[in-house]
Amino acid sequence: MQERLRLELLRRIQRGTLSVSLLARQTGFRQSHLSNFLRNRRHLSLDAIDRILAAQQMGTADLLPGDAMPDWRVGTEIAQIPVVSYAAAMNEPHIRPSSARGQVWIAGALLQSIRERPLQPRRPWQRFVAITAAPGDSQAMDPIIQPEATVLLDRHYNSFVPYRPTRPNVYGVCQDGRLKLRYADFVLDRMVLRPHNRAFPVELIQLRPGESPGELIVGRVILTLSEH
Repeated sequence: MQERLRLELLRRIQRGTLSVSLLARQTGFRQSHLSNFLRNRRHLSLDAIDRILAAQQMGTADLLPGDAMPDWRVGTEIAQIPVVSYAAAMNEPHIRPSSARGQVWIAGALLQSIRERPLQPRRPWQRFVAITAAPGDSQAMDPIIQPEATVLLDRHYNSFVPYRPTRPNVYGVCQDGRLKLRYADFVLDRMVLRPHNRAFPVELIQLRPGESPGELIVGRVILTLSEH
C-alpha cells in the first residue's frame, strides 16, 4: 500500500495538482519528511498514511488494484456516467469502481453531439464524469449551479475557447490541489476565476514556469441536474 500511495502522490505532483509544500500544509508534516517518503527513503506509519489519504480525499480502496469503469462509447443509446469525488475527477484518468459514488444516465446522442477540445495528454482520459456540487461552488455560481446539483464534466475540453460565442464556459478548475467550479479566463500569464454571484471574489492563479493553463482545467461543465 505504501508503494501505491507513493506512486499516486508522485503522479499528482507530475500533473501539477499537488506539490510537496501543499501536502505538508494539508497534513502538518515537514516537507523533508514527505520528500524522503516520495524518494523511497523512508516508510510512513499507519497514522501518517491515514492523514495523507484524508488530505487527498482518498480511501484505502483507491490504492488497491482494480479495473477502471467502462467509458462511454459512440453509439451507446444510454450512457452510465460515474458520480465521483472532486479528487477523483481531477486525478483519475480512468475512474476506478471504488471511486464511483453513484451513476447518472445520460442519452448517448447528447454526449455524441458535444464537441471536444482536449489537450494531447488528456485524450486517453475517460471523458465524462459527474460530481456533486459543493456548497462553496453552488453559492459562488448561484443560480447557474444549484445546491447539491449533479454536475457533468467533459474532461476532453481543456480550452478557453467559448463553446458558444455568446455564453462563457463554466469549468472545473484545479486551484492549489482543489477543484472549483467557476468561469475562467487566461490573462497576462494568470488564470482568472470568476463567480456568477458577485458577492464572491474574483481569484487569480499564477502559473508556474512551463505550466500550461489548460493543464489546470479539469473539464467544461456541460450539464447540471438538480432536484430543486
